[in-house]
Amino acid sequence: MDSFWQTKTLEEMTHEEWESLCDGCGKCCLLKIEDMDSGEVYFTNVACRFLDLNTCQCRDYSHRSQIVPDCHVLTPRMVHELTWLPRSCAYRRLAEGRGLAWWHPLVSGKQATVKWAGISICDEVIPEERIDSADLEDFVIDWMD
Repeated sequence: MDSFWQTKTLEEMTHEEWESLCDGCGKCCLLKIEDMDSGEVYFTNVACRFLDLNTCQCRDYSHRSQIVPDCHVLTPRMVHELTWLPRSCAYRRLAEGRGLAWWHPLVSGKQATVKWAGISICDEVIPEERIDSADLEDFVIDWMD
């Protein structure tokens, strides 16, 4: 029997199904810099102050967009439009017809496979409160996929 992500479009998924697609890698929670001239988005290795680096989960998920104005609450339409979503992102993978990766918790049955596969960023980032926001450009990375 096929799983919901194999039989439904992103638009057809229930709220619970949609939420379960997030693998908890934390990549969306990295601070980004947008070049206003080119529109290009650059990731930094600085994590949002609300990302718990032990669990790789938001400390206030239900209020995230109210307390962090730049935090995006993803929708199926946004997934098709946001060019900065990492190639490993389940939402992007499904939107592009690539299916879920072997390490995704819905496939593997284990949240730990995200870390085992080297997808989680939580061991490789700096908490936002440790830097001066004026220096954010110094933390641009090129290891994002």
